[in-house]
Formats: sequence, structure tokens, C-alpha cells
Amino acid sequence: QVQVMASGGGSVQAGGSLRLTCAVSRYPFSYSRNCLGWFRQSPGKEREGVATMHDDDRHTSYSDSVKGRFALAQDSAKSTVQYLQMNDLKPEDTAMYYCAIGYFVGVCRLLSEEYNYWGTGTQVTVTA
Repeated sequence: QVQVMASGGGSVQAGGSLRLTCAVSRYPFSYSRNCLGWFRQSPGKEREGVATMHDDDRHTSYSDSVKGRFALAQDSAKSTVQYLQMNDLKPEDTAMYYCAIGYFVGVCRLLSEEYNYWGTGTQVTVTA
């Protein structure tokens, strides 16, 4: 059984930073075929892909809305732990954030329908 858990959310003022953590019990697919992606959703809006990276710590992709402000990193000791560093947060970043695992050959894509394993979310609230 694959378990995916996101944590680290909270409330912060605009311009502040947060670091989210995604921990998975195991990767379900062969090495370098797993993409661990971050998605967010706020009330009344569709789910939006934020950032994604291969399990081999390469091939990151970011949405235009967060590029230059958010950064992915894999834990140096545990490849099953990934961090999403969020800097210069804006009120429009307020959402429930989820991490998920999908099977990809080559570049990871930010299409939620291509991700198979989802965890519970963590709330991020940015106040003006």
C-alpha cells in the first residue's frame, strides 16, 4: 500500500515563506518513473498543478504562477521525502496543497489526472 502525506502548511503574511513536506511510504513504480507532484485547490476553483519532480531528483517543472518563488528539493538522506519551499507568498497562493505520485517516462507533467496516488492535503493561508 502506498501512503502519501503532505504537511507543513500554516498561516503566513504576504511576502513570507513556508516549507511543505511530502513523505511517501514507498514509490509504486520503477526508479525514475515516479513523479511526485504538488497541486493546490481553493474553494470554487479547479485544482492547479504547482510543481513536480522525478524520484531521481531531476526534471523539475513548475507552473508559471509559482516559477521563481517555489522550489522543489529531495531530502538528501531519503528519496521518499520531498520539500516544496515557498517564498514570497501571495494571498492568491492560499489553498489546500496536496502531493501525489504519478507514472511518467521522461518529463513530469502537471496534469492531475495522470497522478494515481494522492495524500491528504495541508492548508496554506496567506494574509495580505
